[in-house]
Amino acid sequence: MKAFLILEDGHVFSGTSIGSRKEVISEIVFNTSMTGYLEVLTDPSYAGQAVCMTYPLIGNYGICYEDSESLRPWPDGYIVRELSRMPSNFRSEDTIQNFLKKFDIPGIAGIDTRALTKILREKGTMNGMITTNENYEIEKIIPKLKEYTTGRVVEKVTCSEKSVLKGKGKKVALLDLGAKNNIAKSLNQRGCQVTVYPALTTAEEILSGNPDGIMLSNGPGDPKECTSIITEIKKLYHSDVPIFAICLGHQLMALAAGADTHKMKYGHRGGNHPVKDLKTGRVYISSQNHGYVVDTDRLDPAIAVPAFINVNDGTNEGLSYIGKNIFTVQFHPEACPGPQDSGYLFDRFMEMMGGTK
Repeated sequence: MKAFLILEDGHVFSGTSIGSRKEVISEIVFNTSMTGYLEVLTDPSYAGQAVCMTYPLIGNYGICYEDSESLRPWPDGYIVRELSRMPSNFRSEDTIQNFLKKFDIPGIAGIDTRALTKILREKGTMNGMITTNENYEIEKIIPKLKEYTTGRVVEKVTCSEKSVLKGKGKKVALLDLGAKNNIAKSLNQRGCQVTVYPALTTAEEILSGNPDGIMLSNGPGDPKECTSIITEIKKLYHSDVPIFAICLGHQLMALAAGADTHKMKYGHRGGNHPVKDLKTGRVYISSQNHGYVVDTDRLDPAIAVPAFINVNDGTNEGLSYIGKNIFTVQFHPEACPGPQDSGYLFDRFMEMMGGTK
């Protein structure tokens, strides 16, 4: 069946329908990863977005549910150049086509994803529609596209209740803003007992558990939409508990401390982004997925200083807080399938909490 991707600037791409056949409006973003498409699909940070994969062949090693980063996929739509319908992998349990149908996610295959990516790089991220309606009226669709916003998506992706991943070491409170599974696993592998809290949990409840450390996770959407969460993070900031934050958690901590954030032109999404440690000068290859960034021009150096920068565009990739046992990063040290260059940051967090014992 034919499918169409209609962008708010009037561009129309024609291809083949994959997955669900429902019509969807979403923010269109691109990801440059060559592997890890299941991890992309199950990353809660993509809620409210449709993802274009720049790598030309997707699905060749099938679906292995064990590799999922959450219980379900979160993107509104999926866009690929070529979809492999006959995966070859001894671990494969399903095809992407069936996976998308199972979770009612529409997609489009057979379009020029390189051309689409160039449009998004030159004009910036924009909204679009995936539809199988061949009689679409573009003059009626474009106003709807321009009105779309992702809204308050953190509440959509967070867990519904508190849960515990048992361990015999340090007690870590993980605030689930849309957390990938491997964050809790990375802590648990280091012996930590991880208590996962819903995003709207109060600081008082988190601190009442007497955690040795607090982890603020990744998540979707505009950080400035999370007003009530920022209020609670301010209270956590003023506690003496060591805090490590990733991605959205990094942005929310910055906002809680008085800094600012702004939307990027097309964001960083992929597994090949170089970041530089400003203390050592060493460069790490990182996995990233974000469309907003902390504005260091509005950062009070008496509160926090940049710890990492993006080598490609010089944007902020991490902060170290003055007089506080707090550090935050924009990238993903828990990256799965990788790269895992910066996994040592979890060891640094362990040291902040007093070591592995």
